[in-house]
Amino acid sequence: MIRKRIVNSVVHLILAVLSAIWLLPIFFAVLTSFRGEPGGPKTYIWPRIFTFDNYVGLFRSGTLNYARWFSNTFLVAVLSCILSLFFVLSVAYSMSRLRFTMRKPMLNIALILGMFPGFMSMIAVYYILKGMGFLESGQLKLLALVLVYSGGAGLGFNITKGFFDTVPKALDEAAFLDGSTKWQTFTRIILPLSKPIIIITLIGSFMAPWTDFIFAKVILGQDVEYYTIAIGLWTMLEKEYVEYYYTSFFAGCVLISIPIVILFLLTQKFYAESTAGAVKG
Repeated sequence: MIRKRIVNSVVHLILAVLSAIWLLPIFFAVLTSFRGEPGGPKTYIWPRIFTFDNYVGLFRSGTLNYARWFSNTFLVAVLSCILSLFFVLSVAYSMSRLRFTMRKPMLNIALILGMFPGFMSMIAVYYILKGMGFLESGQLKLLALVLVYSGGAGLGFNITKGFFDTVPKALDEAAFLDGSTKWQTFTRIILPLSKPIIIITLIGSFMAPWTDFIFAKVILGQDVEYYTIAIGLWTMLEKEYVEYYYTSFFAGCVLISIPIVILFLLTQKFYAESTAGAVKG
């Protein structure tokens, strides 16, 4: 019993240390966002003056266009999330339930392509979009981001397919006997039983465009008005701006985390759901 208590104490101590290490950057970012002293990094963490001016300055600055950057990112993320969710669920269900000639080769191709990082095709995608005229204006560039983010999401169907494979096929067969079509079976029976994987796919599809920097920078170029939030925050740390916008940068980081936190809080209850009890004997 004593040995067990010692082991538990050591485990809890290790977890406490790891939690402190994980929370320290977040703690630092929040404190710096309220720091009243101007300038870049300091030798101390706890601010000597607390102020909300860093948050207010994001929306009142003549140089920054944070509100527009935020709205651009939110629009791209929401549209990409909706399309990605539809593509991933449709492809995953088709690969899980349908049997056709090219099914196994397509699964193998998707598996191989998934092993390569997405930025390897970035230059090719850029020239394709340029040839199609999607880089002619800021609005079209944002549309291009939505199309690329959502179009590429279809390859990430493997996890969702694995979940659909666990849903008993007897449900589909019973629905077909009752006169249900494949679409009705998918939307009215399978999807209500698949809330956990839908939520995971939803959060992943939202966070990818919300936090992406590399591809958005390549596509948007120098169109400052149409920057996403990641590019906008990056410009605040450039050599000529860092001394002026260092604390505002952290305020912007805190603000962009709010939608992710809200989304997670609204959907976390679905993580524990499963298909247990869906089929009764």
